[in-house]
Amino acid sequence: MAIDFKASRGPTLGVEWELQLVDAKTRRLRQDAHRVLAALPGLSEQAEAPRLHHELMESMVEVVTGVCHTVGEAVVDLAGTLEQLRSVTEPRGMELACTGTHPISDWRDAVLAPVQRYADLIERMQWPARRAQTFGVHVHVGVRDRAKAIPIVNALAAYLPHFLALTASSPFWGGDDTGLASSRSVVFGDLPTAGPPHLLADWAEFEEYMDTLLRAGSIRSIKEVWWDIRPHPDFGTIEIRMFDGIPTLREVGMAAALCQSLVTLFDQQLDRGYTLPRPAAWVVRDNKWRATRHGLDAIVITDDGGSTAPLRDDLYELIRELEPVADRLGCAEELKVAGEVLEHGAPYERQRALRAEGGTLEDLVEAAVLELAEDRFVTPREVAHGGG
Repeated sequence: MAIDFKASRGPTLGVEWELQLVDAKTRRLRQDAHRVLAALPGLSEQAEAPRLHHELMESMVEVVTGVCHTVGEAVVDLAGTLEQLRSVTEPRGMELACTGTHPISDWRDAVLAPVQRYADLIERMQWPARRAQTFGVHVHVGVRDRAKAIPIVNALAAYLPHFLALTASSPFWGGDDTGLASSRSVVFGDLPTAGPPHLLADWAEFEEYMDTLLRAGSIRSIKEVWWDIRPHPDFGTIEIRMFDGIPTLREVGMAAALCQSLVTLFDQQLDRGYTLPRPAAWVVRDNKWRATRHGLDAIVITDDGGSTAPLRDDLYELIRELEPVADRLGCAEELKVAGEVLEHGAPYERQRALRAEGGTLEDLVEAAVLELAEDRFVTPREVAHGGG
């Protein structure tokens, strides 16, 4: 089975940001995405280049960028769509937020989006898909040659815990603290074709594997392979899907900068004739779990022999290593936000700090709404005083 990879001209960017529709009074999720999209026909699926999409549940609107060349361009693109989206949601008593799960709303109350392929998905997968009321961020980075795609995917697999820990934002599920930094990672990971990428040898092996899945009836399209990192042949990109829902646009920019810098680094190393690292599958799985459970406090495995290091230390080293690449790409300032997250707390840590100060579950939603609206980290005191 030949799969055409529409190669990009360089490390272009595309970002997909899944936003919650939150009732302004109850702080529960509103199942109203179809009404929101219908009010913005120039941005939704009716448009030539839609910036707003349905997702699986009616509680979510996905904001997407066009093809961008810099992180700054992607951030401006998202901000413009966000402004237009608010012009429709606010008069209808809705606010916007983004965390990997909603702390209060029950997945049993979710309403399926009016899209046939989602109905087909629910019919085939049942409970794992019905409860998948989760929210994430996906970053696409362009790759110039399909021969580079699989080696870069393999190399990126070593950074699943880094991607997740910086953005983990879903410690709460159905009103309970799960003890995890990211319950979304577990809930979404239950889908049969989700999880860490299969570490393959080359593009030919990827084609063969996709052909096998199609023949076996495991998937109906290669788009149903929801790996944490995957090639996207139609876009000519590598798609990093490991991020939890990200509360602020600044942190979305951070995630995009991290992805663009890493992919560019690996692309350049291939040009120089290097062989990219390919971690053992058991290390990838184990490290993903460690970040799912412990977030930034995880102790991650650093080689196939079982050596370990604190993930926080590894992240500081990674940021320093990527600074020259980010500077050349023009996203050094966005990458620096990762240092702010390490200093002030990842989203899951900010949520737990608010809870420890006596905050309610509704306060957690309020904090997420404020962080998105004001594009900054907020403190427990600010939430208690309505953002002032």
